Amino acid sequence: MADLHDYEAVSVYPLDDPVRDELLDTHNECVFNWSTQDGWPMGVIMSYVWRQGRFWLTAGAHRHRISAVRRDPRVSIVVTSTGTPLGSGKSLTAKGRCTIHEDPEIKAWFYPEFARHLNPDNEKAAESFRAMLDSPLRVVLEVVPEKWISYDGRKMFLDAAGKLPADAKRPPKSSDTVRLARELERRGLAK
Repeated sequence: MADLHDYEAVSVYPLDDPVRDELLDTHNECVFNWSTQDGWPMGVIMSYVWRQGRFWLTAGAHRHRISAVRRDPRVSIVVTSTGTPLGSGKSLTAKGRCTIHEDPEIKAWFYPEFARHLNPDNEKAAESFRAMLDSPLRVVLEVVPEKWISYDGRKMFLDAAGKLPADAKRPPKSSDTVRLARELERRGLAK
């Protein structure tokens, strides 16, 4: 049995790159997060397609999130493995900057690609959806990740059972070393 005492230091269980890539390529739904004008965090579930090492999404130009991104392009995107062949317990958060596109060249490749991604088994539905997307008020959002946070719950459970190979763990991040130690000290729990 592994030497796990609690569920606090989980940064040692990130998604491996092939799993991360599979999750991004196969899933089509995320939570898109931004900050409102008065500083409140806000998020909505949106469909996305992962291409060229970035998230691509779309919305009507009149949506609050578009005004917010025009004001402050810093956003985050959260993707979970729930509902995918990977099963549950895996998550991925990307912090990045969002660019709003309205040019026809981007829309020309994005709309068909996005429609096919959301309707992979129905070409007629994909084409119908692509036509519906092509409206004068629609914009395309491009989010380029700058930082990743990921978690693979399967690794943690394998580790708790003493079945996770040592090389499957990564070194802990500062949240699980410096910040954890500081919080334990603050609470009088440091050893």
